Amino acid sequence: MKNSFLLSIIISIVSFSQSYIDSEGVPRDSFYTVQGYYQKELKNFPFIKIAKVDSTLEVNCESNLVYKQIGNRKLKLDLFYPKVIKTKLPIVIFIHGGGWKSGDKSFQHPMAVEIANEGYLCAAVEYRLSPEKKYPAAIYDIKSSIKWLKQNAEHYFADSSSVVLAGCSSGGHLAALCGVTSDYSLIDPDDSLNYLSAKVSNVIDIDGVLDFTDPAESGKDTNLAKPSVGKLWFGKSFSEDPRKWREASPINYINQTSPQFLFINSSIERFHAGRDIASKLFDQYNIKYAIETLKETPHTFWLFHPWFYQTKEIILDYLKKSF
Repeated sequence: MKNSFLLSIIISIVSFSQSYIDSEGVPRDSFYTVQGYYQKELKNFPFIKIAKVDSTLEVNCESNLVYKQIGNRKLKLDLFYPKVIKTKLPIVIFIHGGGWKSGDKSFQHPMAVEIANEGYLCAAVEYRLSPEKKYPAAIYDIKSSIKWLKQNAEHYFADSSSVVLAGCSSGGHLAALCGVTSDYSLIDPDDSLNYLSAKVSNVIDIDGVLDFTDPAESGKDTNLAKPSVGKLWFGKSFSEDPRKWREASPINYINQTSPQFLFINSSIERFHAGRDIASKLFDQYNIKYAIETLKETPHTFWLFHPWFYQTKEIILDYLKKSF
């Protein structure tokens, strides 16, 4: 009994030592920060620099717009769009990474500004993370943000039929999952915008996994004192509740109505879990997809120079071909 009690204390310390409550009373976790990953990657890539927002670009910004409210909790997004608008703007929704438990929408600001400058309405979206609410709350939130943007598309001279989900790491997974379960699965029953569709035309998955049952994800929980980010998000390990892990795997929903995909990958294989299976399914259903792999890159390459602008050009080329 004594050993069990001590183990529970250890688990608590390891799991929550980086947790805090923000100024609005929301549980947060500082596990994933741009500066933290910069310091980590410097060891192997001493030449990298953090990508910053280019303030010289002619882009309007509207910050912390409330797209959904749950009780007193207000979920927000930031919008970026060109100051001069000549034609209707396709919508690109950026979803930050952080292992489903950490991170911030501001991580996506540099890329959102760059893409907006080229003629797009870009949104960087906040969503509930595992310290606040476990799976599937994040999926509910992202789909609510899609509907909110469609509802407000006319106000921003945007095209509600041209919506792209672009996510990085865990955000890439969320973009893929929301993209392939748009209207018939994992929908917030209390969303007041359920009369609108959450369907998107394209998904850009930047190093986000598509198969949670892959051993690279499902095989991590071998130490009770160090729960995986998957277990923290689902509430249970794969061995304890495999149903949830399968349910959250995008490869299990791909069909003839799925959106087109672009995969932008690092050189680290574990973050490609499920991509090859997805590719075969896309071929089977005649759905267009593309794969771009940046060689000799860390997982978080999109946050840093020299790969930031390379990632931007891949995204822009894909968007221009798509619309």
